[in-house]
Amino acid sequence: MLKEDFYAMKKNGTPISMVTVYDAAFARMAEASNIDMLLVGDSAANVMLGLDRTSAISMEEMCIFTCAVKRGAPNSYIISDMPFGSDTEPRNAVLNARRFIEAGANAVKLEGVPLESLRAIREEGIDFVGHLGLLPQTAKNFKQVGKSDEEAEKIFEQAKILNNLKPCAIVLEHIPSELGKKVSQAVDAPTIGIGAGMETDGQVLVMHDILRMHPYKLPPFAKSFANFWEAGVSAFSDYKKWVIEKK
Repeated sequence: MLKEDFYAMKKNGTPISMVTVYDAAFARMAEASNIDMLLVGDSAANVMLGLDRTSAISMEEMCIFTCAVKRGAPNSYIISDMPFGSDTEPRNAVLNARRFIEAGANAVKLEGVPLESLRAIREEGIDFVGHLGLLPQTAKNFKQVGKSDEEAEKIFEQAKILNNLKPCAIVLEHIPSELGKKVSQAVDAPTIGIGAGMETDGQVLVMHDILRMHPYKLPPFAKSFANFWEAGVSAFSDYKKWVIEKK
C-alpha cells in the first residue's frame, strides 16, 4: 500500500487497522491477517526489552526490530518509531529516518511537532506519521490529555500543522473522544486513534495487549482478543510435566 491508499480509505470511510509488531514471527502473522499498517513501536523498550521507559530504546535496537519485521512482512506497510532524541535536530533526524528506510520501513513516526525536523524529513522524500495527545517518550504521567480547553486547542492546532505536511497518518493517543472526532473531521490525513474514541479513521493497539501476552492490567483503552499468557503458561507447564515424566 501507499500513502495515497490510506487517504483514499479515509475518503471512502474504510477504517484503517494498525498494530505494533517487533519481530518476524508476529509480523508474518499480522501480514497474513491483512493488517493495514504495521508499527515498529518504541514500546519495544517495554514489551520486548523489559525496560521501564520507551525513551530508553536506541536507534540501533529499533533498526534491528525494523529489519526483523520487514523480513516477516515484506509486503506490508511498515512504520518505525523515531526513538527519543533521534529527531531533535533536522540533520540527525534525516540521517536516522534514512536508516529506518534502509532497514525496510516505508515511513517513520515522530511524537509531537518538531517542525524543522519534520520539514527536513519531508524534503528528503521520506514519509512520516504524526503522533499527538499523550506522548509516551516525554510524558510525566499517563493521564488523558486534552481535557482542558487550552490543551484541546493546542492539539487541534498541532494537527493542522502536521496536516499541512501531508503525513501518512496522525496517531491520536489518549484524548477525549470529542476531540478525536473534531481533529479527524478537520484534517485530510487519516487519524489513527488509541484511546481517542471511535470517530477516528482507524485504530492502533499494542500487539501484547491484543494477544494478552502479559499478566498486567490493560490500559483503559486497550482490548484483548486472545489470551496468550494463559495459553503460554499452560503450554510450558505441560512441557515441564512431559519432561519430568520422561514421556
